[in-house]
Amino acid sequence: MSNSNSFVGSKIKGLRESKNITIEEVASRSGLSVEQVSLIENGQNLPSLGPLIKIARALGVRLGTFMDDNDSLGPVVTRAKDRESDHSLSFSNGAVDARKHMEYHPLAQQKAGRHMEPFIIDIAPAEKKEFQLSAHEGEEFIYVMEGGIEIDYGKETYTLFEGDSIFYDSIVRHHVHGIPGHSAKILAVVYIPF
Repeated sequence: MSNSNSFVGSKIKGLRESKNITIEEVASRSGLSVEQVSLIENGQNLPSLGPLIKIARALGVRLGTFMDDNDSLGPVVTRAKDRESDHSLSFSNGAVDARKHMEYHPLAQQKAGRHMEPFIIDIAPAEKKEFQLSAHEGEEFIYVMEGGIEIDYGKETYTLFEGDSIFYDSIVRHHVHGIPGHSAKILAVVYIPF
């Protein structure tokens, strides 16, 4: 997992340096702290997808740019055996020092120019606590494959189980996590206008 996090972090750092943008500028443009940006660049922390989307906007690139291996213009097929390899990304629940609780398996890393980011996400059981909600442009679709999840969305909380799905606007502050004490597997598709 750490290899993929380092890959994303080094991509961000390389893009930032090639554009002659300082960490402070990225932090200012994205609304993140300098410490958060630095930890992400060093592959030590991926707080959630929201901050990565904000960094992508701050650098003027697509989110997918941070995850791409090679660019393909045609259809991209991701085999189950490839998905289970070490291409996953581990996210914590938003706190800088939080333990990792989500493992993202990207499904379209080779697709060039994409606006959708599909993932299979393994969610570890959450201890109930205050989550740090995030908001960003776009839309998200989630389908629960196994287990159950909770989604804090604005002032509401939605509980979904296997076979349930939800589609929402990402601009509303939200957080996805497992039902306390239970793990889950979901298919998530994030659409980000560019």
